[in-house]
Amino acid sequence: MFQSIFGMLSANDASYYFHRVSKINIFEEKLKTLSDAELQTKTTDFLQRLSAGETLNSILDEAFAVAREASFRVLKLRQFDTQIVGGLVLHEGKIAEMATGEGKTLASILPTYTNALYGKGVHVITVNSYLASRDARCAGRVHEFLGLSVGVVDRNMPHHEKREAYLKDITYITNADLGFDYLKDNLATSLLSIVQRPFHFGILDEADSILIDEAKTPLIIAGNAAKQNTTKYIKADLLAKTLTRGFHYQTDDRTNGIIFTEEGSLEAEKFLKEENLYKASDPWAPYVFNALKAKEFFFKNVHYIVTQKEVVIIDQFTGRAMGGRRWSDGLHQALEVKENVPVRSESNTLASITYQNFFLMYPKLSGMSGTAKSEETELSDIYGLDVVCIPTHKKMLRKDYTNLIYQTEGAKWEAVISECLRIHSYGRPVLVGTTNIKKSELLSSLLKDRGIKHNLLNAKPENVEREAEIVSQAGEIASITIATNMAGRGTDILLGGNASHITKCTLKNVLHSTRSNNEQSCYKLNNSNRLSKFKRNLKQTTYKENELNAYLSIISEPDEVTDHDLLILRAAYFFLLEKTQKKVLKKREKIISLGGLHVIGTELHISKRIDNQLRGRAGRQGDPGSSRFFLSLEDEIFRMFGNDLLKHLLNSLYAEPTAPIETKILSNQLHSIQKKIEDYHYYSRIKTFEYDEILNDQRKTIYFERRKILESIFLKKWIMHYAEQLISNYINEFYKKRDFSLERRTALANQIKNLLKADLCIEQSTFLKENKKSVGAAISKYIRTIYNLRKKYMDLIDDGLMNKIECFFLMKEIDDNWKDHLQNTSLLRENVGWRSYGQKDPLIEYKNESHTLFLSMANKIKRRIVYLVFGSKSNITK
Repeated sequence: MFQSIFGMLSANDASYYFHRVSKINIFEEKLKTLSDAELQTKTTDFLQRLSAGETLNSILDEAFAVAREASFRVLKLRQFDTQIVGGLVLHEGKIAEMATGEGKTLASILPTYTNALYGKGVHVITVNSYLASRDARCAGRVHEFLGLSVGVVDRNMPHHEKREAYLKDITYITNADLGFDYLKDNLATSLLSIVQRPFHFGILDEADSILIDEAKTPLIIAGNAAKQNTTKYIKADLLAKTLTRGFHYQTDDRTNGIIFTEEGSLEAEKFLKEENLYKASDPWAPYVFNALKAKEFFFKNVHYIVTQKEVVIIDQFTGRAMGGRRWSDGLHQALEVKENVPVRSESNTLASITYQNFFLMYPKLSGMSGTAKSEETELSDIYGLDVVCIPTHKKMLRKDYTNLIYQTEGAKWEAVISECLRIHSYGRPVLVGTTNIKKSELLSSLLKDRGIKHNLLNAKPENVEREAEIVSQAGEIASITIATNMAGRGTDILLGGNASHITKCTLKNVLHSTRSNNEQSCYKLNNSNRLSKFKRNLKQTTYKENELNAYLSIISEPDEVTDHDLLILRAAYFFLLEKTQKKVLKKREKIISLGGLHVIGTELHISKRIDNQLRGRAGRQGDPGSSRFFLSLEDEIFRMFGNDLLKHLLNSLYAEPTAPIETKILSNQLHSIQKKIEDYHYYSRIKTFEYDEILNDQRKTIYFERRKILESIFLKKWIMHYAEQLISNYINEFYKKRDFSLERRTALANQIKNLLKADLCIEQSTFLKENKKSVGAAISKYIRTIYNLRKKYMDLIDDGLMNKIECFFLMKEIDDNWKDHLQNTSLLRENVGWRSYGQKDPLIEYKNESHTLFLSMANKIKRRIVYLVFGSKSNITK
């Protein structure tokens, strides 16, 4: 009765889990008395208990306690109770929202270890390779201490090493590498080429970035198209430069749409000397529209960078370069012409999948993020994932000040610079977030003009190389750091600086002839005599840059080393580290007394989550900090969503052009605009999911058939099954009309003859019978006779040749036809939207027509395979 009145504690409330934490703490107390060897035998004990029939939940409390104790012994870090709660949430297949600096990586060790005991593999999935390698080195040491194997997947590693990494108990990998390896496995022509095993349990780091921000962008493996028409791209680019926006064409900034006016169509046809831009046999429209999109919507150092004569996409959510990714349908080629770099071949899609459907293949999936609660509805609707907010270990002390809004962008930048100088003068570190490379470089140039020292972090190669150094300095006294979204995820800015990185930099300067570009990251060598003694004991006195970096990475880890020089370098490292930590601690205490890190946002992002990620760089683990956003009515999102309304509101307030506005009405309007943008992208992602879900069912069918074929030792049953299905369809069609004339019997015989490439040795009078079953049986027997004769002949040429031919034709026809199907469904997807004007639901139309296309493709595959196998030429040689 009391439960019905007051309600029960929800499993989506963090408080629900604390009763289990006390049980884990009791186990931990008992484990503290065990030796390392005794603690390590716990893994064997768990495996035996699971083999005997116990469930994972029955050993969960003790397994978490074992992983916690091992973490303390190996890393000298013990999970707080709040981190235990985070681990329990992950174990239950939910998303744990944990604030920045609350130790998500440490929390993930507990469910990773526990679920790996099943022996089916656990994937810890991160957003970039740096984080995957870092977490594998750090958390992996705990798992290896407890007897589990740990692997990390890198896209450039050899095939056999990648396969071995996937077979480990725990594998650290990026979401992109994981998805692409899945697609490659489903293009493999032998089982030995497949690297992944069936999915079991996945833990997503920065889950909202992967599941929400990247949901609209499918993973695509492409192959070069047969033709390459660079001339058309060049002509279209020249045309685009002569056309005027508003007169020749209209644009839709929200959808990146281009609509020709009558004047524009006439001008384009005149320029290209064509009567019809949309001619089916040789269309110009796609080239022209892509050239105009490249001109109006895609900008250098905003949406892409140009490096080494290549156009590289910039991820608008993470701010990072997406090497290897290309825009489809000719857009990338249009940008290459625009930037005057070599135009690479057009591509055809060989395989594709969205993250939405990819991660639904995991029987158990969970995730971590600092900003997931706002997307709870979408995460639940699409992925079936609940979000649980984990309380912070210490009280959050960050102050988030109200937004300041200016009428012009110029006034906003002046205010940002003034704020930087004000906070800098107090000695507090400042992090300034910008939305793209172009704006980060603009602000950097403005600060340089005023002689203000600062660091710049964006996706340009020269800055990416210094990422670790820049981030390590971002918490230094009076430092100013400008960064794109690259500084928004996976990076902890430590007040006072990163002692380990500073130590490595100092040691590098001792050993290397070239000094760091920024000596602020290295302390002066007050102990030069001691360091000189270290250096004299080294066998090797000079080091190459990459060699030195590898050594520094090894010596900072507690793994056992026997090499003489590494032992000397490790001693020097820990000697310096001790002194550096003392200096960093003093700086940290001073910065805390001044108010901590101050974060400045220079523009609202398309999602409030990304703004919160930037704010979250300050105030980690109970540190003080503050944040403020500076905005202008010329910012992109205001230009696209509601600029006129805001201008009217400002005019009514009689605001000075250079004065900021702070009113509740305006703040509410800002939130309304951002909510409108979030809703727009939400419905766009839902739409993408609904369409891809239809294709996903077809993808599963194709990939299942493909895998079964690869796993089959003998392929005869597939060929026979296809042949019998096709001929059964012919016979059913024949008997439908109940016309047994000689003409129709001859037509049926010819159909079968053409398919099997052999004369039909069955009396046509057989087809006069009413019993279709006996007719089918007679033809089935005939098919098998022909097949066996063909196989005997092939095996005389080369033992097993028939099986090789069958495997080749099966793989080739499935892959080629699936590729064509992807292209056809893509065209259907682009054009089906127009049917809404005819009062038809585009989604239903797409579903029906893509199903028809799929059935047609399946029949075509069967016909082609049977025709090719039965029609193999008799002059085939080894």
